[in-house]
Amino acid sequence: MQMHYLIRAIAGTFVLVSLALGHWVSPWWFLFTAFVGANLLQSSVTHWCLMEKILERAGVPSAR
Repeated sequence: MQMHYLIRAIAGTFVLVSLALGHWVSPWWFLFTAFVGANLLQSSVTHWCLMEKILERAGVPSAR
């Protein structure tokens, strides 16, 4: 799987899991949802993504 698809899948999974945890466990989990959204917004502006760096170190090939 290409890196940009994997990053989208991970971000989507984080959002859905944190929404479920916020609903059934504790509303504090909604802060994690906000963090993921803020990180997506930041990466669109700065063109730097921490998850991309983590996946590169794990050996996932980039599309570049």
